[in-house]
Amino acid sequence: MDIDAWVWWLIGAVGLGIPLVLTAMPEFGMFAVGAVAAAVVAALGGGIVAQVLVFVFVSVALIAVVRPVAARHRASQAPHATGIDALKGRQAVVLERVDGSGGRIKLAGEVWSARSLDSDQSFEPGRQVDVVDIDGATAVVM
Repeated sequence: MDIDAWVWWLIGAVGLGIPLVLTAMPEFGMFAVGAVAAAVVAALGGGIVAQVLVFVFVSVALIAVVRPVAARHRASQAPHATGIDALKGRQAVVLERVDGSGGRIKLAGEVWSARSLDSDQSFEPGRQVDVVDIDGATAVVM
């Protein structure tokens, strides 16, 4: 049983695709694309030297072009705040008088216990306040 070279290249591409899925390292995917390109050359009748050169050229070209573009794209994205970090800096409405010892506010559609950042400062119901921190289940406002 004699297997054509293009089949071996496709087997190699699948073999390189497995670690891509398991490790999420995109370089394996670029090598897999290089192996597919070499399989095409083999199917068109190219010799082993042409197949290897195409594999190396396509793989290196993809790494040289795609990695810097992906790195720039990743660096340009601002991280998304989630959880309590997403609440810091938001505005809330005072529901019950807030002072250094406590009170209630409406923050992001929910009622929160709150206290003022400055213990001498107090806020009356209906007033807008800024959330500066979340301390456990209590919003610290000013």
